Formats: sequence, C-alpha cells, structure tokens
Amino acid sequence: MPTLNWIGKEKVINHHHDVPFRVLEHQYGFRSDNPDDKSETQSGNKIIHGDNLEALKALLPEYEGKIDCIYIDPPYNTGNEGWVYNDNVNDPHIKKWLGEVVGQEGEDFSRHDKWLCMMYPRLQLMRQLLSDNGVIFISNDDNEQAVLKVICDEIFGRSCFVSNIIWQKNYSPRNDSDGIPMATDYITVYSRRPGWNPKKLERTEEMDAKYKNPDNDFAPWTSDNPNAPNAATHQGMVYAIQHPFTGEMLYPSMTSCWRYSQDEMFAIMSGWCEYELKDLGDAEKRAEICNVSPEEVRQGVKAIVLRNSLEESRAAAQAVYERGQWPKFYFTKGGLGGIRRKTYLNAVEGKLVTNFWPYTEVDHTDGAKKELKRIFEGAIPFDTPKPSKLIERIIEISTYENSIILDCFAGSATTAHAVIARNKKDNSNRKFILVEMLDYAETTTAERVRRVMTGYEYKGKREEEIYSKKLTPKNILQAESLLTEAQQMIELNQGNYEKIGKPKIEDNCLKVVGTKIYTDHMEGFGGAFDYYELGAPLFNDDDTLNEEVGERRIREYIYYTETREHLSREQDEAYPYLLDYHNDTGYFFYYKRGELTTLSHDTLSIVPQKANHYVVYADVCTIGKEQLAKLNISFKKIPRDINRF
Repeated sequence: MPTLNWIGKEKVINHHHDVPFRVLEHQYGFRSDNPDDKSETQSGNKIIHGDNLEALKALLPEYEGKIDCIYIDPPYNTGNEGWVYNDNVNDPHIKKWLGEVVGQEGEDFSRHDKWLCMMYPRLQLMRQLLSDNGVIFISNDDNEQAVLKVICDEIFGRSCFVSNIIWQKNYSPRNDSDGIPMATDYITVYSRRPGWNPKKLERTEEMDAKYKNPDNDFAPWTSDNPNAPNAATHQGMVYAIQHPFTGEMLYPSMTSCWRYSQDEMFAIMSGWCEYELKDLGDAEKRAEICNVSPEEVRQGVKAIVLRNSLEESRAAAQAVYERGQWPKFYFTKGGLGGIRRKTYLNAVEGKLVTNFWPYTEVDHTDGAKKELKRIFEGAIPFDTPKPSKLIERIIEISTYENSIILDCFAGSATTAHAVIARNKKDNSNRKFILVEMLDYAETTTAERVRRVMTGYEYKGKREEEIYSKKLTPKNILQAESLLTEAQQMIELNQGNYEKIGKPKIEDNCLKVVGTKIYTDHMEGFGGAFDYYELGAPLFNDDDTLNEEVGERRIREYIYYTETREHLSREQDEAYPYLLDYHNDTGYFFYYKRGELTTLSHDTLSIVPQKANHYVVYADVCTIGKEQLAKLNISFKKIPRDINRF
C-alpha cells in the first residue's frame, strides 16, 4: 500500500507512546436542576480543558475500546486559523516549530508537515478509543483532504474506509471569489473494523406519500418489481404464470426470476382463483430468459396455470378485485395489465444514507452562526461553528441508546448540543466527552452546554409586509401615487416596528417590509456534566511514581495496563491492596505512601486464595522465584515494572 512521507514522520508515528499519562482533575459538576451543587455528577458527560493529545491519553484507562462515535473538526490548515504546533516531540527539527503560528501557503513551507505531525498521533489514540463497532467522522476540506485519506489508510486500514461525505455548507452561490468557489466540505469516515454500515435515517413524509391503499388492504403499499436478478442461478424460479383475466402466459423479464419460490408464488396466485402446476414444455423459452442453452436449462420446472376455464377464473379474479385486499402480486390497469408486487409501508426500513448531505437536511454554516448567536445573546464567540443538525445526523446513523460520543476538537460544543438534543428526541442516554485546549473551554464550550441544558432567552427578527401592491400595466402608470401610498404606510407604522425598509420591488409588487424584534425562550433539555483540567503526570521525570496524583489514580492506571479494562471496584478494608480479578487472575498493588512494601511469607495474607494466578506489585520481594511459581504469583516491582503505554 502506498504511504506518505513528510518532515518528522518517523518521529511522530509512535509519539503517542511517549506522551505522558496525566490524570484528570475534577473542577466542578453542573446539574441543570441544581446549578449550585458543584460535586461530581457521575453523569458520564465530560468537558476537559487541556491539550487533546494528553487528554486522549488520559482517557484510555476508562474508555479504550468503548467510544462508538468520534467527531472532530480539526484545523483545516487554510493558513488563516492561527493554530500553533505544540507537541513536544523529541526531534530538533520539530522543536523549532514549537509555539509558531502556522502560516499561509507560500510563506510557511512546512505548514503541511506540521499539520500531519499534529494529526497522526492523535488519530492513533482515537483509534484505540473506538469500540469494535465504532466510527470516526473528520471534517476537512481541499487543503488536507488528500493527505488525510492516506494517513487514515495507514492508521485505520484501507478496508476500514467508509466514505468521503460531501456536506453542502453554503445555501447560495458565492460570486466574490476567483476560480471555483467552495460550496461544500468533506467529512471523511473510517470505522474501527471493516464492514461497518450506518443506521438508516428516519423516513420522510415525502417518502411515505408514495404509499397508497387503493384496495383497502391492511397497510398502505406501493407498486414494486415482481422480479429478482440472476435467473441463471435460480432457474427453479423461472416459469410461466397464467394471467387470470386474459389467459396470457407471463414470464419474468430477461435474465430475471420471480421474487419468491414457486411454493410461495403458487399460494399467492391462488388468492385470485384456483391454480395448478403443469409442464408446458417451454424449456426453450425458459432458457432464453436464463441466457443459457436449452440443454443447460433446468428440466421439469412446471408453470402455474389456471385450473378452471378462463371464463370461470376471470369471474373469480374479478370478484377479488372488486372486493379489495388483493393478493401480494396483483394486476395493473383494472386487472388487465401486467403483474406487479406490493411492498407495504410497515415492512420497509428507513432512508438510506448517501455521501451527499444537502443543507436542506443538515443546515449550513450561516445556520450554525445564527444558532450560536441565539444561544449567546447576539454574540458569535466562535468563528467556524458547525450546525448541530449536521452532528445530529452523524449521531443518528452511528450511535445507540447508551453510546459514548467523543469530540477532542470541541470548539463551541456543537457535538454536546447535538447529543443532548438527540437524546431528548428519542429518549436515549448517550454520553459526550469534549476536549478543548484553548481558554474558551469554560466561557464558550462549557457555557453553551449549560445554556442548552437549562434553556435560554434569545432575540429574533420577524419581517412583515405592511404594504404590497401588484404592478400591473394599468397601475404602473400611477407609480407616483403608489409610492405616496407606500410612504404613508411607513409613517403610519413607525411606532409598530423596530425598522421599516424603503419601498422596493419584489415578486412584481411594490412592497414595504417592517421588522419586529421579539424575545423568545428556548426550553432546556436538562442534563449534567463534569468539568476537568488536565492534572499532573503519573510519573516524574526520573521515572518514579508521582505520589501527588493519589493512590486511586495509580491503582486505576496499573489495572488498565494489565487488563486494558477500567478499574471500577472500590478499595475496601478487608483486602485494601486488591485491585480486582480479571480472567481468573487477581491483581494486587501492595503500596503504602512513604514506606517500602515487601512481599514475603509474612505478608502473603494480602493475597486471598480465590484465583488461579496472581500479579502482585510491591517495592521488594523476598520469596524465591521457584516458590513464587508454586504459588502462581508473578511479582512486579514498583515502579520499574509498571508499563508505560
């Protein structure tokens, strides 16, 4: 498979292993029903302020393999975003980039290298966080789309590529640009495992309107193809069916077969009148349909023909036609046309997801700004927000009732907004995790989530026509008097509107439009979240344990490195050094802050006889290797044998 090379690649492809593990320091909890209570909410919703590379590493002990959906909106690398490369990679060339704002094309010749060095280790960690059914959606544009596809092929595997979705981000064509103006963005999609398929979308009224019920059947239905493909491999389903109204012998179309087996088709057709099976000696006709020679066609396939005379059969079929509730295969044109199949509305699934998402379905950039403006009382505290409908679409097709959704380029918290809104719509309990490194993590990211949960007031504009006169050939000669009328309406309504526009011609009418400003209230969706800062690293520079992070965090880390599972068991008095049992192995962390711990015959009581094998961490061990083997104990020294991941 072709790979991509760039300055610094060899240093960053494994950099995620070198990123220090930091703990998450809880700052406060927020509850929409009790904002004064700042204790941990245990809601599962998290907002983390800090560098997303370190935050992703910090999430691994609890969330590796548990995230169903990741959406990220990283810098597009346009040269106008002012993003800064900050990863402390151990490479002299890369260290020169630290703290530098990435510049414009033609000015900063390493801008694409910096972007790739920034994205690669983050994508590596995001892949670890995805569940087996997980999927990642990455917003981007032409600046880096091609190289993003190549590095994602490396990290996720080419077989895990799902699609490049085209999002129509503008609702009107631009005429202020040279070349070809951009009306769309991409959303590049990769799954954790090959073969991922999106859930279907909810059906629309327009789709359902195609289903009718002309025969008073048990459910609305639409006319569908009675045939299925691959006649050559389904020759037992290629035969004649005699028309009960005309007596004509009906065959499937060329290279097609009937949709159901002959037994099923016989039962369906018997709903019109009495039928029987009969050999018509039509091997040549069936061979033509199957596109094989008469010698190759299946022998002995009988036709479904009328048992009684055509007159009797027609009378029976006509009675069924007039009665209604026709069989599943019916005849068009009042019974005299061809054969068709019913597909019932209650049997069809939702709308298929395509790779083109028009703004009419998922909104556009202008809608995103207006949405943010409503929430923040007229201000737009973020330059390039995405509309919440766009992220809702992603959540709708990729998550389930209790899924966890991660956004580690959180920005204005659109992802959290979309999760909360979607939960309200389908009464679900999805969780969100947001990571934002910039200072607005509290004032914009968290604040938007608070307002969406509790509700907010916003001002809106409503335009009303206060004067409208059709411009006909007759009254256009009275233009001066019409303008006078329009001006009089403006003066008459001055106190009723915030603003009244000048008379204008629109839709072949002379119009005056007034604008009213109104205040409305958006009801809150409810919910809670916890806000975190990135804390101290677990290990000091000299590779000793940083005991300041607390024993609970150290215990969680060690259990994760051993089992790749989150430690949920609480420490108890009976066995204070037990972490937990996993796959018939007991894990113990014999640790006392400020003291050396020794695993000896005298301290073996810390290990209860409940498992086939034991892993024990301590400072010292005085039991010989042979004796440890007999006891099924693996000793690991603190901190030397604690894995770095």
